Amino acid sequence: MITTVTLNAAIDKTYSLPTFPLGKVSRVQRFHAAPGGKGINVAKVVAQLGVPVTATGFVGGMNGEIIKQQLTQMGIAHDFVSVAGESRICLNILDETNGTSTELLEPGPTVDDAALKEMEAKISELASRSTIVCFSGSLPAGVPQDFYVKLVSIAKQAGAYVILDASGDALRYGLEAKPDMIKPNEEEVAALLGIEVADEEALQTAVETLLYKYEMDRISVSLGGAGSMTAAKDICYRVTTPKVEVVNTVGCGDSFVAGMAVSLAKGLSLEEGLAMASAAGTSNAMTDLAGHIEPEVFEQLRKQVQVVRI
Repeated sequence: MITTVTLNAAIDKTYSLPTFPLGKVSRVQRFHAAPGGKGINVAKVVAQLGVPVTATGFVGGMNGEIIKQQLTQMGIAHDFVSVAGESRICLNILDETNGTSTELLEPGPTVDDAALKEMEAKISELASRSTIVCFSGSLPAGVPQDFYVKLVSIAKQAGAYVILDASGDALRYGLEAKPDMIKPNEEEVAALLGIEVADEEALQTAVETLLYKYEMDRISVSLGGAGSMTAAKDICYRVTTPKVEVVNTVGCGDSFVAGMAVSLAKGLSLEEGLAMASAAGTSNAMTDLAGHIEPEVFEQLRKQVQVVRI
């Protein structure tokens, strides 16, 4: 089983508009609402790839109930910790004329100390029966910036392979627990080392430095439409994805993490895993839904991904 952890779960609403003029009334003709937050997006794609998954994290209020109900309807198991307040709503407004995506993200509920303790126990329980545990996304109010250190340590002690996809201080602190894999972008790699990354050769050196410093299994660095770079012990790969018509980039990184988690759970090679993860991320970009892939499109893309050792 794969467990995904979303400490700041959400209801994701996507509005598609012919144009999105500021300061004017816009009537939405087409929209979609679904449970979201980075870890839940991972869970949705893992389920679409046919692997058992359980989603956990913090939820609150009626929005939290809706998140759980919709996951149940999707056939995704869940085991959340309930908190006071309302889970957030995140809006993604797609302007079909110029192809822009505008996100409005609510802060979410405030988490108290009792809920933090309950989450620690929940992670210990779920990790003990999971092959992979994915921690994804931001921390809600009340959660210490170093909380991922504790959760990653608990999951690793339970024997799970841990993927951490966070940013800022949450990632910086989380690295202290030595997760097995992280998925930063180029800017985050530079920030973690306090350097400037001028080109891909410098990026490779920086990624390998991080890998060995924190004794990780692998690091995948997102390069947007240019693909990705992944370093593992004594090896580094540059991945190029096919050019596609991008509809929406929200959830692409989460879909990549889902593909990587599934490949690990299935015991695939790193090269096969990178093809799967990259195809999942690219497939997500071709739909206006976050955390969604079309199986036929995914399989076609998987064959077109280029994985080259550098």
